[in-house]
Amino acid sequence: MVNETIPEEQVAVPENADPRKRRKRPGRQKDPTSLHGHRVVTGPELRATFADAPGPESHPGWFSRRLLHGIVLALLVGLVVAGLVGAWAVINGVIRFPSAVASQAPAAVCPATVFDYTPNNKISVNIYNAAGRAGLAKNVADQLKARGYNVGTVDNSTTSYNGPAMVVSGSGGQAAAFNIQRNIAGTDYFQDQRTDASVDLILAPGFSALVPPELVDNTPGKLSCPRLEQRIADNAKLPVMPTP
Repeated sequence: MVNETIPEEQVAVPENADPRKRRKRPGRQKDPTSLHGHRVVTGPELRATFADAPGPESHPGWFSRRLLHGIVLALLVGLVVAGLVGAWAVINGVIRFPSAVASQAPAAVCPATVFDYTPNNKISVNIYNAAGRAGLAKNVADQLKARGYNVGTVDNSTTSYNGPAMVVSGSGGQAAAFNIQRNIAGTDYFQDQRTDASVDLILAPGFSALVPPELVDNTPGKLSCPRLEQRIADNAKLPVMPTP
């Protein structure tokens, strides 16, 4: 009879045999990185995978951009605050724009232009009697007509001005106003906003008489503006009546 050696791992052990007498079957050593056919990720691998990404501050130029953004934001805030303060100042009259102030203030400088003596027949003049003497405007109008002037309106008026007379014209009538002043001594010149070259002669309580024709100075000269505190007349109504 041939004795066959049965491999040790094929020897059957009864189930009711003493466990101590059971022989352990040799098996393959388990791989700790594999479980049921799936790869097990280790702790070091997890830490490497979820490591913190570098922040924006590590990027080149990050600080320069933050600084620029801060400066721009500060400038914008400053502009907004300055605008609010400026608006408050304008509304409350703390700040006044030069154009608005100049439009309300009278001109305080007498025209510096040197005028030639314009011939009498080139001048149109309106005459108003504010002296309180009956017939004065018509009397002066007749005298001026005799000297060659073109006389327009002749009427009565009132004024608080106490000088001899007021001579009023627009900027285009300043040469004509210069002529009238040479014929009436001691007058004050005022400018209004009319666009033609006409002149208003307003006879006041201080008026006495015209300068005699032979004594009229017809050499070049400037307008006479003794009352420098107010040169622009109020032309809201006709005739123009400047406040002295």
